[in-house]
Amino acid sequence: MDVTRGGPADVPAIMQMLDDAQDWLASQGRSGQWGTDHWSAAPAGVERITRLATTGTVWLGVIDDVPAGTIITSTTPPDYVPPAPEPEHYVSLLVTARAYAGHGVGAALLAHARAEAHTAGIGLLRVDCYDGDDHRLVGYYERQGFTSVSAFTARDGTWPGRVLALRV
Repeated sequence: MDVTRGGPADVPAIMQMLDDAQDWLASQGRSGQWGTDHWSAAPAGVERITRLATTGTVWLGVIDDVPAGTIITSTTPPDYVPPAPEPEHYVSLLVTARAYAGHGVGAALLAHARAEAHTAGIGLLRVDCYDGDDHRLVGYYERQGFTSVSAFTARDGTWPGRVLALRV
């Protein structure tokens, strides 16, 4: 897999990955994370991903010229997460195309984000994720070396989340 720099032009591919992931989660009875309505069908969802792709740093994992996953990082967390007491890289989005699930795409993109933070002299990488249902996503990040920092709720207290951190 090659990791290449992306940007706003990649929003349609990112939206497709999110829609496919959402379908898969719903088929597993795990719609609490993203619901059942496609990201691409909601103007607010498209606007959010476009904003992230415009203001953050987009990296694509590419296999045989096909986007297999993406990670978007920034230097600030979203509004619902308190800022860190030191400079950080924040994982704003990590998603793997369903065709490449289980192939280590997410782990490779996280490794790339760690390396980018290290190169920039930043010692902290944080992420937040859904912490409801079976807590599988939190477990995934813990297996990638992240440590739980704090729990929070978003969307008017209806969406349980967790902030995790990794020393770079």
